[in-house]
Order: sequence, then C-alpha cells, then structure tokens
Amino acid sequence: QVQLVESGGGLVQAGGSLRLSCVASGNIRVINTMGWYRQAPGKQREFVAVINSDDSTNYLDAVKGRFTISRDNAENTIYLQMNSLKPEDTALYYCNALCRVEGSSFASFWGQGTQVTVSL
Repeated sequence: QVQLVESGGGLVQAGGSLRLSCVASGNIRVINTMGWYRQAPGKQREFVAVINSDDSTNYLDAVKGRFTISRDNAENTIYLQMNSLKPEDTALYYCNALCRVEGSSFASFWGQGTQVTVSL
C-alpha cells in the first residue's frame, strides 16, 4: 500500500549536522501529517517532529531550535535537518505518515528507520 523509505542517517560528532529524508510511495491519494519519531536503545519510541498538510509544525521540546522539519509535497518527501547534534540524539529515527490510499480511510504508516549516532 504505502512504503516509507528513510535515508540520511549516520555517525556524526557532537555539534555536527545531519539531514534525514523520507520518501512516501504507493497507491497514495492523500497525505495528511508526516513526521519523525525516534527510539533509543532500551527506551520507548518518542515523537520528534511533525508537519501537517498546512505546513504547521510541532517539535519535541528537546529538539526545538536545533531540528527543522520540512516537506516537498510534489515529491511526497519530508526532511529533518538536525543541527547541533548531541549524544542523547542517538537513536533509530522513523518516518511516519498519515495517508489515505485508494478505497480506504486514513491510516498510519511507518518506515524501517535510519540510524543516527552522535559521538562525543
């Protein structure tokens, strides 16, 4: 139905930057909200950032001022620009999309995740 593919993760030193991308594909009719979540080892998955269809955004307090989420509607793609990275940002970052596919109501879809590791 819907595939979400993340990219852009990697290993970076504290204070560095990374840019994550997530491309949505499949039998998509409407994309509403898209966002990023992360899960560190031994912890629950947590919300990081979301961008709505009207381009309004919301962020986890811990990343405000450092991370920026944006979207390219023509390409069904969202981005997460991450600056001033800290070791505590280390996690597997997942893309999420609330989509309506042909013949169905809105549903939530997840990508496989991309690893972000921030070293001291």
